[in-house]
Amino acid sequence: MSAQKYIRNRYEAYLTFVMNAKDSELRIESVPIVCEYPNVFPEELPRLLPVREIEFGIELAPGTAPISIAPYKMAPTELKELKAQLQELTYKGFARASYSPWNAPVLFVKKKDGSMRLYIDYRQLNKGTIKNKYPLPRIDDLFDQLKAATMFSKIDLRSSYYQLRVKDSDVLKTLFQTRYSHYEFLVMPFGLTNAPTMFMDLMNRIFRPYLDKFVVVFIDDILIYSRDENEHAKHLRIVLQILRDKQLYAKFSKSEFWLKEVRFLGHIVSSDGIRVGPSLAGYYRRFVKGFSMIATPMTRLLQKYVKFKWTNKCQQSFEKLKALLTEAPVLVQPESGKEFVVYSDASLNGLGCVLMQEGKVIAYASRQLKPHEKNYPTHDLELAAIVFALKIWRHHLYGEKCRVFTDHKSLKYLMTQKELNLRQRRWLELIKDYELVIDYHPGKANVVVDALSRKSLFALRAMNTRLALLADGSILAELRARLMFLLEICEALKGDSDLQAKRVQCELGMESDFRISSDGCLMFRDRVCVPRDDELIQKILHETHSGCLLVHPVCVPRDDELIQKILHEAHSGCLLVHPGSTKLYNDLKKWYWWPSMKKDIFGFVSRCLICQQVKAEHQVPLGLLQPVMVPK
Repeated sequence: MSAQKYIRNRYEAYLTFVMNAKDSELRIESVPIVCEYPNVFPEELPRLLPVREIEFGIELAPGTAPISIAPYKMAPTELKELKAQLQELTYKGFARASYSPWNAPVLFVKKKDGSMRLYIDYRQLNKGTIKNKYPLPRIDDLFDQLKAATMFSKIDLRSSYYQLRVKDSDVLKTLFQTRYSHYEFLVMPFGLTNAPTMFMDLMNRIFRPYLDKFVVVFIDDILIYSRDENEHAKHLRIVLQILRDKQLYAKFSKSEFWLKEVRFLGHIVSSDGIRVGPSLAGYYRRFVKGFSMIATPMTRLLQKYVKFKWTNKCQQSFEKLKALLTEAPVLVQPESGKEFVVYSDASLNGLGCVLMQEGKVIAYASRQLKPHEKNYPTHDLELAAIVFALKIWRHHLYGEKCRVFTDHKSLKYLMTQKELNLRQRRWLELIKDYELVIDYHPGKANVVVDALSRKSLFALRAMNTRLALLADGSILAELRARLMFLLEICEALKGDSDLQAKRVQCELGMESDFRISSDGCLMFRDRVCVPRDDELIQKILHETHSGCLLVHPVCVPRDDELIQKILHEAHSGCLLVHPGSTKLYNDLKKWYWWPSMKKDIFGFVSRCLICQQVKAEHQVPLGLLQPVMVPK
C-alpha cells in the first residue's frame, strides 16, 4: 500500500526481485562446443592419473644431506582439518603413508573463502634444489600474438600440480610429517621450487603445434583466441579434444567461454586491444612515484559515507598529479634473464615499491592502506609491501631472479623463521613461487622512503633555484660565506710536510684517496685534512659538539694548535646539544680528517665539563671502596 502511495505522488520507483544465485550459475549444457566435453570438467580429479611424457623430479646440489624439520604446533580445529585432508589425499591416491629421512613440517593457510589449505613447508628443501632454468614466457610476448582477435575463451585447470606425477626415485624427498603419520606425495605438491617451470614444460609440449596460432598458455591458464565465432568454434574444439586425449582436467567454474572481452594474467584483452585495467589515471601510477600518497585527498572522497566536498587540498592534489603525469619519467623496458631489484617500504599511510634493473627504474607502484591493514604490526606491514610488489609485477618477476630490499631487518630471515602467523603463512605460499632473496636496506638509504636525503634534496632545490635565476638574469652577484678557521686550515696545511707530500702526489694524479678542492684545501675522501694542530682540532670539536654549522669538507694537518681550535669551534656552538663521542666523530668525519682523529674526539668529550655535569650515568654505581678483610 505504501508503494502505491509513493507512485501516486510521482516518486521514482525501482522494481527488484530476489533470485537464487545457484539458479543463475552457468551450466556446461548451455555452453556451445563445451557441452560436448563434460568429462574435461569433472567435479573432482580421478584417482588414477595417466603416466605422462615428463615426470616431476627433484635434483639436489651435490652433498645435500636429507633435511628434517620438527613439526609445527597445531590447534585442535587445525588437527581436525588435517585429519580430513590427509584422508582425502590418500583416498585419491595423491599421497601415501611412508617413512624416509626427509621430513618437512605442515601448516594451514586460510583461503579467501574461509576454508583451510594444507601447505607443506619445503623452504629448506628448495634451498638445496638445483633450479630448473626452463624459461617461462614473457607476458608482453604472449599478448603480442592476440592482434586482430575478437573472440576469446579462457580455461583454468583444476588442481593443476596434482595432475603431474613425481618420479619414483624422488617420491621420498616429498615426505612430510604430521601428528598421525609420515606421508609422501605421488603427485607434484605445491610449494616446490621447480613446480611452475616443470608444468610449463608439460603444457608447451602438449600445445606446441598451436602455440602463437590460436592458443596462449601460461602454466595452468589457457587462452583461446580467434578472429570470428566460426573460427573460434574450431579452435575451442581442438583445445578441448587435446585436454580430453591427454587426460588433463579443467575447472568449469573458473573458466569462461565465448567472450568479447576477457581478463587474463592481470590484463583485459578485447578486440580493441590490451589494457591494464579500467582505473583511468590509476594505470599511470607505475610512472609516478608515491602516486597513492599524492592522490589521497581525492581518493578519500570515494569512501563510503564521506561527503563529496572538493577542498583546496583536493585541488592541489589534482594539479600536482596533472603536472607529474605530463612530466612522468621515462621508464626502461625490462630484460628477461637479468636480475630484478625491488625496493619496498610501508608506512602508516600506504605501501610503496620501485622495480629496477641494472640501476634503472622500470616501474613505480603504490597504494593506500586498507582499513584493516592499519592494524597490522610493523613486521606484517613491511611484508605486505613485498607481497604487493610481487603481485603487481608478477608478469615481470615470475621465473626471474629477484632481490628485494626492505628497511625492516627481520624480514631478511623470513625463509628460516619457525613461528609464522596465519597471515604470514598465506603470504609465504605466494612468495615461495618466486626465485627471490630478501635483503636489508637501511631506511635512510631506501630509495622508496627517501630517494634523496634531506641535505641532498635541499641542495638540489637550491641548485635548481640558482639555475632558474641565472637563466632569467635575476642574479647580479653571488656572496659566499666561509668560516675563518677554514682559511686557517688551508694555511696550516702548508707547514705539514706529510700532507704537502700528499698534495704533490694529488697534483700528479698519483693519489686516489686525496684530492684538492676548489678552495685549494686538501681533501681525504671528501673530508677536510686537518694538520696536527691541537688548538685548531679542539676548536673544531668544540663547535661541532655544541652546535655550529659545519663547513665544506677540508684535510687538517697535524698541527696541535689548529686541531684544538677545530675542537673548540665544534664544541661551543649554539645549535647542537653536546652529542656523545660516537655521534661527534660520525658528524666530524664527514667534513674533516686528521691522524688519530677518533682518539682526540673521545678524549675531548670525556673532558667536557658540561657533559660530565648534566648527562646522567646509566650504569649502576660501583659503590664505595670496602677494605678487604685479612683472614686470620
